[in-house]
Amino acid sequence: MSMIPSILKDLRLPVIGSPLFIISNPKLVIAQCKAGIVGSMPALNARPASLLDEWLAEITEELAAYNTRHPERPAAPFAINQIVHKSNDRLEHDVEMCKKYKVPIIITSLGAREEVNSEIHSYGGIVMHDVINNMFAHKAIDKGADGLIAVAAGAGGHAGVKSPFALVQEIREWFQGPLALAGSISTGSSVLAAQAMGADFAYIGSPFIATHEANAVHEYKQAIVNHTSDDVIYSNLFTGVHGNYLAPSIKKAGLDPNNLPESDPSKMNFSGDTKVKAWKDIWGCGQGIGAIHEITGAGEFVNKLYKEYIAARERLKQI
Repeated sequence: MSMIPSILKDLRLPVIGSPLFIISNPKLVIAQCKAGIVGSMPALNARPASLLDEWLAEITEELAAYNTRHPERPAAPFAINQIVHKSNDRLEHDVEMCKKYKVPIIITSLGAREEVNSEIHSYGGIVMHDVINNMFAHKAIDKGADGLIAVAAGAGGHAGVKSPFALVQEIREWFQGPLALAGSISTGSSVLAAQAMGADFAYIGSPFIATHEANAVHEYKQAIVNHTSDDVIYSNLFTGVHGNYLAPSIKKAGLDPNNLPESDPSKMNFSGDTKVKAWKDIWGCGQGIGAIHEITGAGEFVNKLYKEYIAARERLKQI
């Protein structure tokens, strides 16, 4: 039995909406939380940095008002993603903003920083750190993270290559804290499967690109609907870290998705200051997009997930 912090208990559905660079915004986060799952966004989506103050105020005030109106079914908590890699010169400012608004959940990526975890713990927040293998999982917990996000093969954006079966099993041999699983999860039955494997939560991103609230151009949203895992390319060319991207966007940028050169991992770039911009020109997505067949509202998609999840549980009872 895993140990779940109180803030993550009693979700309508055991799902964390993953933070989508450029795409996630307060509108999407609020819709996810009202629908009963953890909504999240990267701090770096607020540009300039001063905008983060306004966005956090908007999210906290709207969710508080919603909870007052609906005490019988309050919104789920929200999370902010912090890139803790040394290339992020906004980290100190963005952490201070999270402390100001007492953001309940912080998702850390690209490195584990003990001092960042301590800052979040100082006001009672919890830290979930994303990892692509068991070694990084140990490092994250040793440095004070409360929970882990196992980013398995097939996840959107910066993804690992481990089978979810292997990754979850190895982590669960020693870690009993909160664990989310990322990688091609787009249906309610996949959410249940993640739990059956040993994860507490499913970590879902790509389906939310194809929602009305998402800050993505219509062509990007439609591409999520139109394409499948056959159209997803794994490359480190665009940021220095391996990730999954839609082949049509790579072709549109004038590159051959089947013959991409390797990038220097020491030159990670998250500023977008390149001729071809990752996430804006090169569209990230996971392998689970084959299950997405329409552009819809975030709340409507969560409702669909919930119905599929309940139906999957009922099917299991008949086995």
